[in-house]
Amino acid sequence: MASPPSLSELRRAKFARRLPAELAALAGPAHGTVSLPLHLAWSGLTEFDLDQPRLRMSCYRIVLAEGLHDDLIRYLDQDLLVSLWPTLRTLISRDLRDVWETAFPELAPRTRAVA
Repeated sequence: MASPPSLSELRRAKFARRLPAELAALAGPAHGTVSLPLHLAWSGLTEFDLDQPRLRMSCYRIVLAEGLHDDLIRYLDQDLLVSLWPTLRTLISRDLRDVWETAFPELAPRTRAVA
């Protein structure tokens, strides 16, 4: 009899179902104020000025963790996500990070060859 999936496996499957087919599908704003709906920002701030680094990072953390497929496409910008990823990946859960980096190798950290 097979054992039930672990909590980590369930979380990874949930995040994987929400992913866009490609990073280029992320068509959200890169500047200005974003107002997140309550199903995303249910605790605390709902408006984020993307031109302020801390608010931009908070917005992206919330959307990545709580967003459904359409939310990811609507609120995330491909270029901004890629530029934020080195820091952002340290602020999100391991399951979420692993799902995104597996689906989009361009997000995975680069390893340097040692001479």
